[in-house]
Amino acid sequence: MVFWEGYVSDEAMGALAPIVVYWIYAGTYQMLPPLDRYRMHSRKEEELRNLVSLPTVIKGVLLQQLVQATVALSLFAMTSKVGLTGKSAQPSFLVQIFQVLIGMLVMDTWQYFVHRYMHHNKFLYRHVHSQHHKLVVPYAIGALYNHPLEGLLLDTLGGAISYLVSGMTARTAVLFFSFAVVKTVDDHCGLWLPGNILHILFHNNTAYHDIHHQLHGTKYNYSQPFFIMWDKLLGTHMPYTLEKRADGGFEARPLKD
Repeated sequence: MVFWEGYVSDEAMGALAPIVVYWIYAGTYQMLPPLDRYRMHSRKEEELRNLVSLPTVIKGVLLQQLVQATVALSLFAMTSKVGLTGKSAQPSFLVQIFQVLIGMLVMDTWQYFVHRYMHHNKFLYRHVHSQHHKLVVPYAIGALYNHPLEGLLLDTLGGAISYLVSGMTARTAVLFFSFAVVKTVDDHCGLWLPGNILHILFHNNTAYHDIHHQLHGTKYNYSQPFFIMWDKLLGTHMPYTLEKRADGGFEARPLKD
């Protein structure tokens, strides 16, 4: 039993929960004090280098989430397996864990190759993916700031394929997509906070993705949001070292692989 049972369907929660989690988690990061000694870039650098305003970013994210929720509701409606009790039958806990792992691998694979192609295709980069890279200095609320076409192809379609291939139920998908959102926000938060469990568990983290947003890393570190296996296997991995800046904070500096 889950806390939303009896109030909202698993399908509705699967579509809405990732949106709510996004704004709560990203909003929490956004409302933190400056925390200059944990920033990957100074506040002045964020103001000077980013090419898009915060209100524009928020509108872009809301548009993408509207499309995602619409697609998710349609997908759940087509695949829902409701039994005689009116509830979807849940597999065992171990099966759900396996499904989530499959979903993570499928999502990583889809996003790596689509993401990489958007960098190598000059037309797609110039007219589509470059919108995301207007945030040269990433921050949490901008994690899903993309061109609408990229949002549809990379995130929405990638999520749908992960859900279908893994065979998870809508209830399992609530947790899977909510975690994927948390991970994506964390990778773009611009902070290297001590004790961050996601930095401990995943090599694909804030510093790893920050490298990709810098000029020297735009052809590297395509992997997102979980693992770095495809970068490693296909020669697009750019390792880094974290060093303290003179003005405080951290800087991810590339190393030769």
